[in-house]
Amino acid sequence: MAIGPRLELRQSQSLVMTPQLQQAIKLLALPNLEIESFIGEALESNPLLEAGEVSREEEPGGAANGSDDGPFDQSADSLASGGDAALDIDPAALDGDRETGDGEWGSAIPAGGTGAEGPDIDERGADGPTLAQHLDSQIGAAAANERQAFIARTLIGLLDEAGYLASSLLDVAGDLQVPLAEVEAALAVIHTLDPTGVGARSLSECLALQAREADRYDPCMENLIDNLDLVAKGDFRRLKRICNVDDEDFAEMLAELRSYDPKPGIAYGGGVSAAIVPDVLLAPAQGGWDIAINPASLPRLVVNRPYYLSLRGGCSGAEAKAWLREKLSDANWLIKALDQRQKTILKVTAEIVEQQEGFFRRGISELKPLTLRIVADAIEMHESTVSRVTSNKYLHCPRGTFELKYFFTSGVGSADGDGASSAAVKAAIRSLTDAEDAKNVLSDDRLVELLKEQGYDLARRTVAKYREAAGIGSSVQRRRQKKLRGL
Repeated sequence: MAIGPRLELRQSQSLVMTPQLQQAIKLLALPNLEIESFIGEALESNPLLEAGEVSREEEPGGAANGSDDGPFDQSADSLASGGDAALDIDPAALDGDRETGDGEWGSAIPAGGTGAEGPDIDERGADGPTLAQHLDSQIGAAAANERQAFIARTLIGLLDEAGYLASSLLDVAGDLQVPLAEVEAALAVIHTLDPTGVGARSLSECLALQAREADRYDPCMENLIDNLDLVAKGDFRRLKRICNVDDEDFAEMLAELRSYDPKPGIAYGGGVSAAIVPDVLLAPAQGGWDIAINPASLPRLVVNRPYYLSLRGGCSGAEAKAWLREKLSDANWLIKALDQRQKTILKVTAEIVEQQEGFFRRGISELKPLTLRIVADAIEMHESTVSRVTSNKYLHCPRGTFELKYFFTSGVGSADGDGASSAAVKAAIRSLTDAEDAKNVLSDDRLVELLKEQGYDLARRTVAKYREAAGIGSSVQRRRQKKLRGL
């Protein structure tokens, strides 16, 4: 075959990420509070947009599980059947979501909150001064002069959320070009502030500061605080010998030590957390549930038609008319995109409520295994769309406020064959260990037997894994802890 130039016609498919599609993906993943900021910027940049008020009758919502007695027009079935132009985007190139956990003092906090039934909204954050603001308000009266107050404020800025100082004083002195003695004096001023214990560089120093404040820092208490490792091990015989006290005095010292706060700064927060405002509201209705987007954090957008007509009448040049058409197109697209976003969130939430109805009615023990794919298949959307809808968004119901991701849990075996969620298993293990007697602490083998009686068919290794994930110590650790509480 001769080599030469020739023309060929080929067909191919490709996904083109237009700016509007990228913006739609961004809007879908943002929580309501960030959407509110986005709308504020849009109102400033587009004169044709106007913020309107959402009346109760205009709220988009639905009643899950077939109820049509609520104040909303759409039912969960109509939402799940496809709805009107629900936004379903499959941007495979975008990253997925990450889930993180947290723990404190060896006790893990469940994904939904601090209790077995989940969090109360007040426990997830609250308005008020941060730790830095609280301490800064006291520095002026406590510091000897402005120079010391400046150094103290620098140290306050280095405290972590628990109130501890992790930075070296020598490094701080070098950065500020001041003598080390002045930095130490400024830290001593911080140690006098409320809450007592802030500015400590270790747990023992934090507890010692609180003991001094309570006028209980005698040599015996000093020895006890210096040997916190023995307290954790429950080696009371050795501790009584080190502290040179009898059983009664030792019990009083332990009770005093337990009354101190190991993280005095936690109550004020770190300055970045805020009260959680739910994106979706869920309320029981006759035979089902009422679901609605929270109107308090999402203003309604409308196009100011009279102003548009006024501007169009005054446009004489082609450039001005093109600008006006562009603004009108942007306004209409944004309103449509926000409407599609709300319908998609309601559609996903309605399916979650239907899948996890047992949880909303009876508690965490009824939480079922659920994956993004199950919800995506049920509502005929892509899994990535469901992932973005449930990311950083919260649902408020009679049981508290939960992140939508909370309802997606892995499953374990159960006697009835339906499976049980890992969160329900952790709650069952915690319930058993909380009720155990200090003289008869349950071993993992015994937990396996008791869980099997409740319908959970688990291996010993699986029980140990979930026990550790829930922040519950081994039988030896729990025996020591219960022994400490009994003194």
